[in-house]
Amino acid sequence: MKTRRLGRTGLQVSEVVLGAGYVGGLFVLADDDTRLRVLRRALDAGINWIDTAPLYGQGRSEEALGWLLADIPDKPCLSTKVRPDFGKPDLRGQIERSVHESLKRLRRDSVDLLQLHNPIDGSNVAQVLGEAVDALERVRAQGLARFIGLTALGQAGAIVQALDSGRFDTAQVYYNLLNPSAARAMPAGWTGHDFSGVVAACKRHDVGIMNIRVFAAGVLATDARHGREVVATEHSELDTEQRRAHAALAALGSGHGTRAQTALRFSLANPDLACVVIGLAEHSHLEEAVAAQAMGPLPADAIARLEAVYGKDFS
Repeated sequence: MKTRRLGRTGLQVSEVVLGAGYVGGLFVLADDDTRLRVLRRALDAGINWIDTAPLYGQGRSEEALGWLLADIPDKPCLSTKVRPDFGKPDLRGQIERSVHESLKRLRRDSVDLLQLHNPIDGSNVAQVLGEAVDALERVRAQGLARFIGLTALGQAGAIVQALDSGRFDTAQVYYNLLNPSAARAMPAGWTGHDFSGVVAACKRHDVGIMNIRVFAAGVLATDARHGREVVATEHSELDTEQRRAHAALAALGSGHGTRAQTALRFSLANPDLACVVIGLAEHSHLEEAVAAQAMGPLPADAIARLEAVYGKDFS
């Protein structure tokens, strides 16, 4: 498993990071033997980072990782999140309580990365850059987290404003072969949630980029629906995304692996992304992802075929 530098943290993170979220669901819903087997296999494959959050299964993901990692000597890096209610007072207290509750579930004294989980827009960016980041920095100063980051969902302008503050070490950035707008200008015909400028802002401040939503809530990987799909952006209803996925994958053609492998390799082709966070529903999904990473990035000539698809808005 190759590693990449996670921005100014200086950490070397595996190109594939294990996401312990609810959409994939394995660390929330699977039996204990399956979770332990998948975790050990991931570490053996060279994955050195696991990403979780209190909202994943209402704490069940963190609790599972707490006992799963307890007896593993070479522990991977671990990130979790906080999601305060900006409509309620005492953001600092909300954040500090959330961190202590997460650490209790994780059975740890600290995490490597603590991230703000809230989407950022014009209604809350002032609070993000005020009391919220002040609280995150206080948690870091207390030694409860080595680094702090944000989830770059919401409105691009507000996200860029937060990143340009220079106060965040990492960002979880929405980027996939249906919507790569965070990293590039899209043609006039393309429609989708526009994240223009986000990757450029990260690069200005050497913010480590963790790619999320590489499978677009699963529609790039499969047409099957399991009911845990969560739409995180505008203009990305599941039926619309499924139509877009069929058009994009048809343009790419065969020979790049499975649908999921093709999507993962698309992200790996962008050198500005430090890692790709993937969720799993079963053990075979891990093997599929590890094999995709070994194949390497998607070739440039294949990616170039997507330009016509974007220009025609996947029609």
